[in-house]
Amino acid sequence: MPNTYKITMKDIMKKTYKFLYLIGILAIIGFIIRLGADYFKYDKINNSAPFYVLIIERVFEFIVPSIILFITGSIIKKRRNKL
Repeated sequence: MPNTYKITMKDIMKKTYKFLYLIGILAIIGFIIRLGADYFKYDKINNSAPFYVLIIERVFEFIVPSIILFITGSIIKKRRNKL
């Protein structure tokens, strides 16, 4: 008798929300690394924008997408538990 494994929707959803959480965590780590690089590269004399403008830009690049990923992952996790 062959050993078969059926992939269910519950299995797919479990892997999906874990993947979304992982990408969200990596985006937050990327934010910290990129902001640190910006801090060391920032020069008050040559830049006309204050440093907080760079922080706001990085928040929109990294933190907002990671929040969206976490929300999506939690929705998928809740729906998985209902199955």
